[in-house]
Amino acid sequence: MIEIETAAVAALRGRIDDRFAAACGLILACTGRTVVTGMGKSGHIGRKLAATLASTGSPAFFVHPGEAGHGDLGMITRGDALIALSNSGETPEVLTILPLIKRLGVPLVALTGAPGSTLAKLADIHLDVTVSREACPLNLAPTASTSAALAMGDALALAVSKARGFTTEDFARSHPGGTLGRRLLLRIADVMHTGKEIPQVTGDTPLGQALVTMSSKGLGMTIIVDTENTVQGIFTDGDLRRALDQGAQLTTPIDQLMTVECTITMPNMLAAQALELMETRRINGMPVVEKGRLVGAFNVHDLLRAGVV
Repeated sequence: MIEIETAAVAALRGRIDDRFAAACGLILACTGRTVVTGMGKSGHIGRKLAATLASTGSPAFFVHPGEAGHGDLGMITRGDALIALSNSGETPEVLTILPLIKRLGVPLVALTGAPGSTLAKLADIHLDVTVSREACPLNLAPTASTSAALAMGDALALAVSKARGFTTEDFARSHPGGTLGRRLLLRIADVMHTGKEIPQVTGDTPLGQALVTMSSKGLGMTIIVDTENTVQGIFTDGDLRRALDQGAQLTTPIDQLMTVECTITMPNMLAAQALELMETRRINGMPVVEKGRLVGAFNVHDLLRAGVV
């Protein structure tokens, strides 16, 4: 069964031709929205195609052809483009709305498995998604044909998306609630601790007092700053272990124990980029600096809570 569907999709390679390019151009030129329609299993594929178009930069929605004949046709207006899916190309509900679509001057792209069908002939552009047989043992249930239509629809949506110059940032703006959106949109300013939550001390602070600050702020570090709030270094849990091994006392000034060349970041850095930097440097937290001054701090647990990890 899988082999049959795989062959159906592979056969589409030879059909990415001038008609496919013309269909992409039609959608790109659309000043309204791309409307997708289809009945039954073709409708299910059509809903997915509309969703893919919408999430990759082409405003789109699905209209059920049966409902379109009873009022929903008003959702389609001049300036829109229509993509109709029908394996047979003779679906009555789809054919019924075509005269009104033509009257509106709405261009039509059809995906069918029957190049000689009524729908294919009425379309401005026809994309052939014919399959030799269905994967169903009875050669009846839409299986290979729906896979082919799905693949052609995806190819169409993604080719248009690439032509639009759609970026990862654009994609994230369409998916703000998901993990991808958080990884592509969330910045350090959204997760960092600020104000009194920042673990910071001056260089002459004794180790014992610095440890109190580390413990109370709960970030596993304290940041050493000068009187101008400029970062001088950092002292972490790892530094504490090394200091104790070297015989440091609780009265030892923290600037004698700190790591001077610490990794810093800025508020506008993407949280995902900061995570990659932390993994590369094998560190668990970072000071956040803006215009040379300490403005925040965060650790890997903050990124975990934000869903970036």
